[in-house]
Amino acid sequence: MKLFMKRLFILLLGVFVTISVYSQDDIVLKGQMAPDFTLKTDKGNLKLSDLKGKVVLVNFFATWCGPCRQELPEVQTKIWDKYKNNPSFSLLIIARQQTRQEVNDFKIQSKFTMPFYVDTDRSIYSLYAKQYIPRNYLIDKNGKVIYLSQGYSVEEFANLLKTIETELGETP
Repeated sequence: MKLFMKRLFILLLGVFVTISVYSQDDIVLKGQMAPDFTLKTDKGNLKLSDLKGKVVLVNFFATWCGPCRQELPEVQTKIWDKYKNNPSFSLLIIARQQTRQEVNDFKIQSKFTMPFYVDTDRSIYSLYAKQYIPRNYLIDKNGKVIYLSQGYSVEEFANLLKTIETELGETP
C-alpha cells in the first residue's frame, strides 16, 4: 500500500507540475481580445487593429525551430495558397527574435511566398506568451481570439484549418 501511495503521489505531482508550467506560459487565452501590436513593413507600419473586420491568423515561429519548419509548409499550401486573395482573411507570420536578413534568407531558401514579419526584441510575442513556438492565434473579425495552439501536430493543424473554414463561412 505504501508503494502504491508513493507512486500515486509522484504521478499526481507530475501532472500538477505539467499543468502549472503550461498554464503559466499562456498570456492570451481563447475568448480574450487579442492585444494590439504594430509590425514594421516595407510599406510602413501595420497594426493588428487595422485588420478589424477580417479573420486574422497570427503565427509565431523561428527559423531554427524544428516544429516550425514542419508547420510552415502546411501554412503555405493549406492556408496562404488558399486564402491569400480572400479579402476577409489576413495572415501574419512573425519571426520571434530574429533579424529581417535571417528571415529573408530563410524565406528564399524555403521558397515561401507568404509574407513574413520580424519581432526582433520579442515585444510582440511577449504580449501573447512567455515561451514555446510555433504558436497560432486565430482572431475573429471583432478582434477576439477564437483558437490558439502551441507546437505542431497534424491533428492540431487540422483543427486550425476547420476553425478558419468555419469562421470564413466555408463548408469544411
